[in-house]
Amino acid sequence: MTLPAPRATTGTELSTAFRDPRDDWPEEARALRAELADHYGDDDPLPDVAGAWVARQRSANTRRVYARRLRAWEAYCRSAGTHPLRATLPLADAYSRHLETAPTLTRVKGGRRGQSAPTGPPLSPSGIAQALSAAGSFHTYAARIGAAPADPFAAVARPDIDPDHSPTEGLTQDETARLLEAARAWAPRSYALVALLYLLGPRVDEVLALDAQQLGYDRGHRTLPLRRKGGRIQAVPVPPLALDALLTHLDGRTEGPLFTTSSGRRWSEPEVWKHLRVLARRAELPQASSIKPHALRHGFITDALDAGVPLHEVQDAAGHRDPRTTQRYNRRRGRLDGHPAYKVAAAMAERLENREA
Repeated sequence: MTLPAPRATTGTELSTAFRDPRDDWPEEARALRAELADHYGDDDPLPDVAGAWVARQRSANTRRVYARRLRAWEAYCRSAGTHPLRATLPLADAYSRHLETAPTLTRVKGGRRGQSAPTGPPLSPSGIAQALSAAGSFHTYAARIGAAPADPFAAVARPDIDPDHSPTEGLTQDETARLLEAARAWAPRSYALVALLYLLGPRVDEVLALDAQQLGYDRGHRTLPLRRKGGRIQAVPVPPLALDALLTHLDGRTEGPLFTTSSGRRWSEPEVWKHLRVLARRAELPQASSIKPHALRHGFITDALDAGVPLHEVQDAAGHRDPRTTQRYNRRRGRLDGHPAYKVAAAMAERLENREA
């Protein structure tokens, strides 16, 4: 991005200080630009193009994900000796194949804050699709502003994704109740978090972005404004069970992040993931080592449909634009309780028992 030089002023014109527009970028964009400038220098267009692309994304979560995906694509280009803005379709195709086997970054246990290493399993098909989509979005933007000739990912084949499949592990209502009990026994903050994640059905970043002063009131309801995907704000009611847990946690506090660490810093997603697994182990859940906050969102949708709430109302509560997305979260579909394997096994067990008699 070429910054305009300040125009000379005359004695009859007001003189204003030159302002760098990059100062108005969100933190994620400035951090990515600085990181790329260390590799390419300030004269290369890539740092500014990448920073401007991330800055135009509406939500902080999207900015973080896109910045992470671009870092991976940039590192691949650099390892191949190619500048990302000069990447071609063959390199984009090779990157797509690389993602099928490349280990993902995972946090280093006992390492410094934010430290990660390539020791995780490869991306799922949906993760690969997201990575290719992010890289394509970057190159589309770069081509639009004249920094690149075209998007090399436009013709890259995307993975086939089952629209009815979700890799998130489900919880039964009894397992959710045990998790809530474990959270209540641990600390008010833990109980309030798990209660909000289950009873409101939000994404975890939507809850962690909230501040205490945003707890509002609307026609008899206590509410929280969730910033949904795309940046739209949706006020959701806080039911009594969650409200009691939240007010106990806040203990009269009316300012600052809704959920903080002991030092007063806003609680981060990685910290919440880790804490949720600690609580799941205390609750003796079978999926304790792999549970994610999203499992509670799945539980909210499934249990609401189980309770007879119409699909369109659950869709609206979950902030989904398409009812098919809500159905994909519905754990009633393909529920394992009634799987034919159980009936076949029971019949065979009875036959074997009769033979032994």
